Parts: sequence; C-alpha cells; structure tokens
Amino acid sequence: MNSLFDSAPGFDQPLAVLKHCHERIRKQLATMEKLVNHLNDIGIDEDAQHAAKAVLRYFRKAAPQHHDDEEIDLLPELASTAVGEDAVLLKSLTAQILEHHQQMGQQWKVLEAQLQDIEDGEAADLSAADVDEFTALYEAHLHIEETHIAPMASRILNEAQMKKLGAAMQARRGITA
Repeated sequence: MNSLFDSAPGFDQPLAVLKHCHERIRKQLATMEKLVNHLNDIGIDEDAQHAAKAVLRYFRKAAPQHHDDEEIDLLPELASTAVGEDAVLLKSLTAQILEHHQQMGQQWKVLEAQLQDIEDGEAADLSAADVDEFTALYEAHLHIEETHIAPMASRILNEAQMKKLGAAMQARRGITA
C-alpha cells in the first residue's frame, strides 16, 4: 500500500526512530523560522496560531521524550559498552550533549512564552534572534549525534541492547506492542 504520509520507523529500529525524531525537530525549527517571517509580513492570524500550537505541542512532549531517550537509555548503554577511544570520545560528547539539553531547556522557556502568546492570539512577537539561537544550538547538537553518537551506537551496541533501547523508547511514549 502506498501511503500519503511518511511512516515512522518501528521501535525495533531505535536508531532510525532517533533519526526520525531529528527530522521532526528540524521541521519544527523550520516552522518557527517561517513563523517569524509570517508574523513580520502578515501578523497574527489563524495560520500563525496553528503553527505556534504545533511547535508548542512538539517541544513540550516529543522533544523531552527524545532527550530522555538519550540521557536515560542511549548514552548510559553506550557508556556501559564503549572502550578505548570510543569511551574517551563518548565521555566528552556526553558532557556536551547534557549541556546542550540544559541550554535548550532554558532557551525553550523563552520561546514557549512567545509561542503561547501567539497561539492565544495575544501577541505577534516571536524573536528572530531567539529562534536563530535555539536553531543553531539544536543543529550543533543534532550534528554531534548524527556524526558521532549514532554511528558509534550502530557499531558497538548488540542486538539485545538495541532491543532494550527500542523497548524503553516505546514505553516512554506509552505505546503498547
């Protein structure tokens, strides 16, 4: 059957799920950038309110789940397996990833308030500088994960570890098999 929608990979492929999450994050970041321009050109309207709602929904629920996937499951699993140069690199990258998550959380609070006002129709202000800063941090973060963490996980985690990771991710989302 040919679906009109891109389907998400199954939790039996946890690294593919994480990559899919990255694509969704990029989509939401792009929506925020478009929203800045829309607000400047048109102002607040129903489209702006819907866009703000979608971004809020994603970054309030899915993004924190994704960060938990990394912090609670993926990085500890890698740390239990990595040796030699992998272990040294992982230690450095883990500190950076955790710092990014903290910074993203702080930046998100600022954007969240702006987006909530837009969704509520109370204000048409979305700071381009705040969106740019958030986007740049996320892009740097995703780059680390895609060029170092995912390849390392693919290389050093065994099938049982991948299954454990996928099951944890599935349970975090409240999805039953």
